[in-house]
Amino acid sequence: MKGVVYQGPHEVEVQDDVDEPELQHPNDVVIDITTSCICGSDLHMYEGRTDAEPGIVFGHENMGIVSEVGDGVSTLESGDRVVLPFNVACGFCRNCESGKTGFCTNVNPGFAGGAYGYVAMGPYQGGQAEKLRVPYADFNALKLPEGDEHEDAFSLLADIFPTGWHGTRLANLQPGESIAIYGAGPVGTMAAYSAKLQGASDIYIVDRVPSRLELAEEHCDAHPINFEEADPVEQIKDQHGGEGVDKGVDAVGYQAIDSDKEGDSDYDPARENPAIVFNNLVQTVRATGQLGIVGLYVPSDPGAPDEMAAEGRLGLDFGKLFEKGQKLGTGQCDVKSYNRRLRDMIIEGRADPSFYVSHRESLDDAAEMYQRFDDREEGVTKVLLEP
Repeated sequence: MKGVVYQGPHEVEVQDDVDEPELQHPNDVVIDITTSCICGSDLHMYEGRTDAEPGIVFGHENMGIVSEVGDGVSTLESGDRVVLPFNVACGFCRNCESGKTGFCTNVNPGFAGGAYGYVAMGPYQGGQAEKLRVPYADFNALKLPEGDEHEDAFSLLADIFPTGWHGTRLANLQPGESIAIYGAGPVGTMAAYSAKLQGASDIYIVDRVPSRLELAEEHCDAHPINFEEADPVEQIKDQHGGEGVDKGVDAVGYQAIDSDKEGDSDYDPARENPAIVFNNLVQTVRATGQLGIVGLYVPSDPGAPDEMAAEGRLGLDFGKLFEKGQKLGTGQCDVKSYNRRLRDMIIEGRADPSFYVSHRESLDDAAEMYQRFDDREEGVTKVLLEP
């Protein structure tokens, strides 16, 4: 079958000889992929900024139609339309029982958490392909209405919509509170959209790409803050009456760009400062406020700007965090904690995150779309692939 296979830094190839998945356990199903998304997290591997080895089939944001069903599966049958959390989880370990399905201890020995098509996240082939095996399928697959309605919106339930929501929950956002979100990429914009749905008063979103900021302003009622134009902390405080906001979300992670650094291009790694977003959030959020950190940070980075960051150690302003009595929550999203409710909000017309989708393309065009997404091309916000 066809699949998007990692070849090395800045190179993926659609190969037609990828092993077709088979049932390996009675609790498995196999699905025919209808939509798989390219994620900003995929770019970390694509750029060679992880320990990913060539040969990985990418794709952790997947949905499709059940085509094969294991004998032990009791809630799914052939023909069911489903979307899958990017987390692979067992459902019965200590963390899963506590709702922390992003940190399952059974699916990836020696590591808390598993995912499809991602380095160090277990032996699970990705879904940027024609078919996908789903382990622990009764637990992991979320049923969707028949047909193809809301296909774009439902595909975002695999990761970015729940992850954006998760950022606001880690920050403990309450109705009527103000919030600043650093990063207007897919997760940051979904965090702003989630904040709007949850009744936030003032929403600020920080980025440097005009098209992203415009989307957040239009669909999330967010105040756009371009960090290349002036210090984002000062911009937010000036617009917010000179005070810090109640809550903050980091939706950028370790490849954050520092406007005070120069490089050969806007996204030259020489411009990176892995700690800048965290430190800006500490300054942006008021004393006793709370931060949600959903931007990706890694324990090792082969392309880091300095030796310390290469080992996953950052120069954080922890003294200021302590002085201000702020709280913080971190970690990848436990998608199953949110996806059922978010699905129902989409069905009932209370939410429609599909405004962020910019491209739906053939799987055959994956290499081109990876390059355009990685180049941060204007207007390329969220790319969906279909076999």
